[in-house]
Amino acid sequence: MDVQESRLSSGVRLITSTLPRVQSVTFGIWVGVGARYETRNISGISHFIEHLLFKGTGKRSAKEISQEIEGYGGYLNAFTQEENTCYYARVASNRLWKALDVLTDMYNDPCFDPVEIKKERGVIIEEIMMYRDQPQQVVQEMLSEAIWQEHALGRPIIGTPETLAKMDKSVIKGFKDKAYVPSNTVFSFAGCLDHGECVRRVEQLVSEKSGSRVPGYDSVNRSVRQRDVILQKKDIEQTHMAMGVRIFGRNDKRRYALRLLNVILGENMSSRLFQVVREKYGLAYSVHSSAHLFEESGALVISAGLDRKRTLQAIELITREITRLKAVSVGHRELKMAKEYVIGQLKLGLESTTHQMMWIGDNLMSYGRFIRPEEIIDNITAITGRDILALAEQIFSGARASLAMVSPDIGDESDQGKYKAILDRI
Repeated sequence: MDVQESRLSSGVRLITSTLPRVQSVTFGIWVGVGARYETRNISGISHFIEHLLFKGTGKRSAKEISQEIEGYGGYLNAFTQEENTCYYARVASNRLWKALDVLTDMYNDPCFDPVEIKKERGVIIEEIMMYRDQPQQVVQEMLSEAIWQEHALGRPIIGTPETLAKMDKSVIKGFKDKAYVPSNTVFSFAGCLDHGECVRRVEQLVSEKSGSRVPGYDSVNRSVRQRDVILQKKDIEQTHMAMGVRIFGRNDKRRYALRLLNVILGENMSSRLFQVVREKYGLAYSVHSSAHLFEESGALVISAGLDRKRTLQAIELITREITRLKAVSVGHRELKMAKEYVIGQLKLGLESTTHQMMWIGDNLMSYGRFIRPEEIIDNITAITGRDILALAEQIFSGARASLAMVSPDIGDESDQGKYKAILDRI
């Protein structure tokens, strides 16, 4: 990969990956702020601001913003996470500078029109209601609350109708002005481009800002225990469950062993959970695991939509696979397949300008440097079965596991004890 980094006079960090044989460019503006930077009374403000930046600037209406990208076949989008927010576009390479002007205009000069704020608040509230109608989303929010307790990581990124109601223009603009400063921003580009020209153009469009204090966040208190079981009764067809443990942060060297452990446990169709819960016993359509790493903490999560009549059997099978992962070292063939999968996925991602932009931008935001594919491959290749066994022993403990469940068949308090007893056997 032909990757170059620069720090601009404004304080912006800029990173590019040059792919001369493609005809497009994906670029993103990353801001180091997200849901964990919010206090409870303004929960959801980062996501609200993400929406509002599309609603018009001093020189462009909302319609003009989309037309200037989509009018030439481009794609424009954004997302808010726990620790950052990203606005990005993919365009034909000859339209890059126009698209760059549009996104930096959104970043520099959003209107925050009170009429649009009121309208967009209603849109987001409908988004919240949509998620509340999706039990697979509800159960993830329940699990986050169980794992993180009162910490901001346990609150929904989108906020609540009550917190959104408190946000007027002054609150929104005040938060945006503190967070959206060059020293807290990364510009990432991938595609047919020239690094020097990207530097020159961004230098022209983004000026230094002084005197702003970027919002901070509270670290996770590791002494606060996770809640064990949270159950919610809902008139649906399936049982939706999510089980999780709090783990280490993204800078921990064990993250490479975790990557492989997650693949073996439940990331793909070859994984143990998929082969046992779905293929062997037919108890679920969807069952998978995922790892989420933040600055100083993280979570490993198992999720499934289960046959409501055989929920207990399914959860017992899931915990049995966790116990097996702790007790028996992964075999050579299974470990080799997991490594080949991770390395193959890495290489497939290199074919996409959007994937490369996301990768290099997230690297700079999260690690302060670009992590080359060769470094990742070397670390993955070096992991042994004993490394995964040791990691499984370290992170899985009944005293630290949480289970959230939404089901039509939730009964009395005896259900709580029944599922807690299963967790205690991990």
